[in-house]
Amino acid sequence: MWTTENRCRYNRSHLRYESDLTDEEWASIEPEIPPAKHGGNKRTVDIREVVNGIMYVLSTGCQWRAIPKDLPAKSTVHGYLERWRDDRTLDHLHHVLYVKCRENMERQVSPTAAVIDSQSVRGAEKGGPRSIHTATTRARRSRVRNDISWSIRKA
Repeated sequence: MWTTENRCRYNRSHLRYESDLTDEEWASIEPEIPPAKHGGNKRTVDIREVVNGIMYVLSTGCQWRAIPKDLPAKSTVHGYLERWRDDRTLDHLHHVLYVKCRENMERQVSPTAAVIDSQSVRGAEKGGPRSIHTATTRARRSRVRNDISWSIRKA
């Protein structure tokens, strides 16, 4: 509910971008972000700014090349997003935040009931991460094109 207290709590006007993390939000996810890889160079990028870049793209829906210049480079932000997706850091982060949210509402961590709509289940069967990459699928040949070749008689 939008009470005076909640309006102040969710006011983001003091941030550079509305998608930037507040200090409280950053403190809750910082321990869950994996450290730099062993044996490599020291991490030179500010991870908080990388997360702010990811949040900017996700909240605005902008193209990667449209990331503002005061955030890390688009290749850096995109690289971390892919790495964290592949090593399941994002899944872990989601779970940690989900548990904290349930605890703050004084509920059990695991819900005791669920509602599944048959339309949602049917739609979910078609999807998945691989269905997004339609550009990499092989094009089908047109049936019309094949039908023309047999209909023309040779004299």
